[in-house]
Formats: sequence, C-alpha cells, structure tokens
Amino acid sequence: MCAAIRDERLQIMLEPDELRAVDDFRYRYRLPSRAAAVRELLKRGLSSTPTGQADDRSRSQDFGVLGIANGSRFKDVDKAEGEE
Repeated sequence: MCAAIRDERLQIMLEPDELRAVDDFRYRYRLPSRAAAVRELLKRGLSSTPTGQADDRSRSQDFGVLGIANGSRFKDVDKAEGEE
C-alpha cells in the first residue's frame, strides 16, 4: 500500500473542550495522532447523511465541534419553511 501524498494543510482553532473531545476519540480508538483522529472524524462525517444546511448569514466562528446550538443558524432542510 503506498502512502498518501498530503501536501495541503488545514488549520483550525478549537476550544479546550473541543480539543479534549478529539483527543478522547483518538485514545478511545487508539489512533496514532490527532491528525489521524481528525481525518477519521472527517471521513465519518462526510459519509453520513446530511442533516441540514447553513444559513447564508452564518460565519465560520458560529460553528462548534460539540454542538450546533452555538449561533450557526444551521437549519433542517427537511422542515417546511416557517417551522423553525
């Protein structure tokens, strides 16, 4: 198996509780690094069923790791308009 070529860097800022959640996931599944844990979490998230769509006014800082009730205005695309 050949090694993946990773030449793009993605930098994110996390709150202490969010980083602790990533580290807990890493240790629970015995992953070799935080980067491996984040890649596994991304893989799982990208393969899951979409649960909504961000509001046009949402900003990057509105999104957190430990929940979406944080100002993201993330809305359920399956709800009828006006039910929010």
